[in-house]
Amino acid sequence: MKKEVKVGIVVILAIALFIYGFNFLKGHNIFNPERKLFAVYSRIDGLIEANPLLLNGFKIGQVKKIELLPNNNKILVTFLLNSTVQIPKNSVAKVFSSDLLGSKAVELIPSKELVFVNNGDTLLSSSDDDLKTSVNKQIQPLQKKAEDLISSIDSVMFVVKEVLNANVRQNLISSFESIKNTIIALERTTYQMDTLMGTERYAIASIIQKTNSIVSNIEKNNEKISQAINNFNSISDSLAKANLKKTVEETNIALAGVNKIINQINSGQGTAGKLINSDSLYLSLSKSSEDLDKLLKDLRINPERYVHISVFGRKDRNKPKE
Repeated sequence: MKKEVKVGIVVILAIALFIYGFNFLKGHNIFNPERKLFAVYSRIDGLIEANPLLLNGFKIGQVKKIELLPNNNKILVTFLLNSTVQIPKNSVAKVFSSDLLGSKAVELIPSKELVFVNNGDTLLSSSDDDLKTSVNKQIQPLQKKAEDLISSIDSVMFVVKEVLNANVRQNLISSFESIKNTIIALERTTYQMDTLMGTERYAIASIIQKTNSIVSNIEKNNEKISQAINNFNSISDSLAKANLKKTVEETNIALAGVNKIINQINSGQGTAGKLINSDSLYLSLSKSSEDLDKLLKDLRINPERYVHISVFGRKDRNKPKE
């Protein structure tokens, strides 16, 4: 083989490799058949040719061409994707930011259709907000809250400035001075308490010992205390079960009868009423008492009129007595 032929073969192979490498770097595979799909956007926000076409995060193609439609100023995007990937009809080609630097990509969101797209079909389109717009949307509420907060702080500072005049500052100084004196008094009290605890620790220990003894006695008599409580509960249950209402009603009836009797006595009805309200009995009893007194007096002075006892002979009963 001549040199010229060898050089020609090498040049042809180099050109073929260059063409293949150039297409490979652009994302084209000249040995695998590819399909074209289209999507129409109102705006693409930085989408450029050679941006990837992703399905579930996996690259299945890329953006081949971007052109502006003259009739309605829409943007026509042409996609190249592998022929082995089946895309359902009515799938959505969504433009989104693939990183924080604002690089764009297209995500295929498959539909639930059972029919797949063919070469040259048009997909539905949508786009996310770019990073700047998303950040602005997130920051705007915070910005409004910050502005409201600053406005509130200004109002508070104005009120504080108006309130903290000379008199108020003087009052605050006096209050701080009072607080300082209070703290000093507390320190003195604490020192006195420490001194008291040091001098009276034996008495305090004795009190604690007696308290422990009382608690110990209570623990020892816990069963008796429980029994007393149970007895009290039994008495309470008995009182609760007793028909107190009926007893009270019967007592009220008895008291009513007693009141009736007392009223009759007070009004002079019956024997008891006549005895209490009439003075004839009193006069009779008084006269009888007076006669009885006279009788007893006469009996003491002249007993022989009533009792006759003679041992040695009868004496003259008519002998005058002093």
